[in-house]
Amino acid sequence: MRPGNDEQPRELVLGFLEATTSDEARFETAREYLTKRARDEWNPLAETTVLAQAPKVRVEGGANRDTPGYDIVLSGKQLATVDANHAYEPDEKPYEERVHVAKSGSQWRIDSLPAGLVLGESDFQRIYRSVNKYYFAELGPDGDKSAVGKDVLVADPVYLRRWVDPVTSTVRALLGGPTNWLEPVVRTSFPSGTQLDSKHLRLDDSNELRIGLSKDAAGVDQLRCHEMAAQVLFTVQDLSTSKVSKVVLESAAGAELCSLTRDQAEGYAPDRINGKADNQYFIDEERRMVQLDDTGEEPEHVPGPFGEPTAELGSIAVARDERTAAGVSQNGRDLYVADLKPGVERGGSRLHSATGGRQGGLTVPSWDGLGDLWVADRSPGKPRLLRLASGVGEPEEVNVTGLDGGRIVSLRVAADSTRIALLIERDGHTSLWLGRLERAKTSAEPPLSVKGLRSLAPQLDEVDAVSWAGGSRLVVAGTESGGVQELRYMETDGSPGNSPTLPGPGKVEQIAASEDENQPLIAKASDGIVRLPPDANWKTVVKKGTAPVYPG
Repeated sequence: MRPGNDEQPRELVLGFLEATTSDEARFETAREYLTKRARDEWNPLAETTVLAQAPKVRVEGGANRDTPGYDIVLSGKQLATVDANHAYEPDEKPYEERVHVAKSGSQWRIDSLPAGLVLGESDFQRIYRSVNKYYFAELGPDGDKSAVGKDVLVADPVYLRRWVDPVTSTVRALLGGPTNWLEPVVRTSFPSGTQLDSKHLRLDDSNELRIGLSKDAAGVDQLRCHEMAAQVLFTVQDLSTSKVSKVVLESAAGAELCSLTRDQAEGYAPDRINGKADNQYFIDEERRMVQLDDTGEEPEHVPGPFGEPTAELGSIAVARDERTAAGVSQNGRDLYVADLKPGVERGGSRLHSATGGRQGGLTVPSWDGLGDLWVADRSPGKPRLLRLASGVGEPEEVNVTGLDGGRIVSLRVAADSTRIALLIERDGHTSLWLGRLERAKTSAEPPLSVKGLRSLAPQLDEVDAVSWAGGSRLVVAGTESGGVQELRYMETDGSPGNSPTLPGPGKVEQIAASEDENQPLIAKASDGIVRLPPDANWKTVVKKGTAPVYPG
């Protein structure tokens, strides 16, 4: 609502805060609460501050001759911020800012205020939605030897206003480039400076999208243009339940640069590196590896050495093509890699840890979508993160920046091999962190490093298990201080995203999810190995078993 006549300072600020929660593209009503100078200076999109509740408002001091007007204090518990590039950043701390109100003519108006918006969490979730932009992974030499090639799309989640020209704002955000955190490990095919030449974008009746681009995009070759169109198609697809049928890119003069149909775009599809991933695997009470199909009925021993009585396994990982598996011995000291087919030998240990048991030894391994195998050695004397190229190469140590005395106790690598989820133990507590997998650009740098560690669930005092559950989504089991264990989805930017909360099956020790969100969760819980199909309840598969995994 517009400001009323004779509105007093506190009511004026409350009305302004309410007006900022509208769906107006340029906040026209909210600007009516400001003086002319403040209207010209205020940038509502500079930053959004998210509070646990709508900000509390109190009047501080009173108007006097020297400082005509009132200071109005906004306060609350800050949860996060969203920057001008739409990137969400968890940042819990007390919040306090001042708004100044003065007379403009005969009416009170706001003449000084912080840039951006301040919203309660419920308003933020109503007004904004999480959208994945897509950029290509910077894989360096690893791209040349990977089974899926270099054209690997990586999800970059951002928050955009839900109802304000969503297709246009999403494409504009894509052209603006990746978020600061992801930028070191991805690239965009759009030439630098490319902007929209179209004012408003929308899918037509056949779900086709035509986009006019500025002159910066003129002259790109067809391969690069198709990459640009693929970035648009999969980014816009996140807004719609119906399939985007075609993207057409046009020059500023209206000439067609290229077009890409849905079928043609499948060669770039982000989920193509995940494999089929219909089967789930775990270790049964005989310490052998078994598999379940998508019906979740009676498990069967896998072919090959890991399904034999002598397997004696403690944890497992299955390559995304489901032809090869890695297994860690029951004592946690040795890593083996073998094909999942009859008649093959297990072979010798690929990696040996100096210590074993619950506090040491090797973590559960993890395969990326390029075919490389990752594992951490938790030995107290020499903890380290290692990668085995193609699962059979010599283990190479990967430097991790920012551990600060912590120790990796669990890991899961994203299919795109640009991000790694880590459970890090420090000062008696285990917390969840996300790191970037950076490839060296010069010979003076380490070939591969983990950098940019960011805390994803600071509100959890203890994190027990984590798994990738989509291109930008994790499923996490953890406990807040003094509370009971919770099971929740989280975005890779640390936000709750658009996902519902999950029922718990009891105490979860291990959890696995497919990056295909239609597949069930599988967990090791107090009732044994349990599964949670979509729109159903947890069901016990077997009473005794451990180490449930999907391929990856």
